[in-house]
Amino acid sequence: MTEAAELPPAPEKAREVFGDRFADAVRYAELLAEAGVQRGLIGPREVPRLWERHLLNCAVLSEVVPDGVTVCDVGSGAGLPGIPLALVREDLKITLLEPLLRRTNFLTEVVELLGLDHVTVVRGRAEEVMGKIQPVHVVTARAVAPLDRLATWGIPLLRPYGEMLALKGDTAEEELKSAATALTKLGAVETSILHVGEGVVDPLSTVVRVEVGESPGGVRFAAKRAKAARTGRARRRR
Repeated sequence: MTEAAELPPAPEKAREVFGDRFADAVRYAELLAEAGVQRGLIGPREVPRLWERHLLNCAVLSEVVPDGVTVCDVGSGAGLPGIPLALVREDLKITLLEPLLRRTNFLTEVVELLGLDHVTVVRGRAEEVMGKIQPVHVVTARAVAPLDRLATWGIPLLRPYGEMLALKGDTAEEELKSAATALTKLGAVETSILHVGEGVVDPLSTVVRVEVGESPGGVRFAAKRAKAARTGRARRRR
């Protein structure tokens, strides 16, 4: 059995980024390093770089999330980027969407322990929850799937004129080019690559932004969305 790696002390930048929630960020890092590793949510080799590569890398996403919006973190896993984002942005209403039970159990424990009243955990796949959760202003994701596949899950969950913010690595530009046709069919009207975290993380965090028009998901999902809306209204009348 591999001996668990030791979690390094929080860097000074973490105090600046998390502010009043710094102690909660430390507790979350400890939970990832302990229960997260034990339950197979993150690999033990990630523990020494939890702060720079994971918590801070995700927290700086807040730089490009508008004020006071609703957010759905698709394929939230161990809570990245959703929980770091929630710690720095209490103005957001965040849904952590994750299909696997062991992960949603962990997420629920973290949310309760840290008192994240503006965060909701939902178990399910993105394609299953359309019509069951309200469309959101922003979809976030990190290390879930290639951009074209991620877009088919995330974009239909958006409100009209919403945006998907996907944390990506060195492949961002290549993925964006190869996904161009799929994104257009899904109703994307604007795409861009952003770099965030100046003075906090090195290298900077890379974010692919996909903005949609009045029909998120495009023609393909219009009928599904209408059917889900009708079903929802019928349930409320019962």
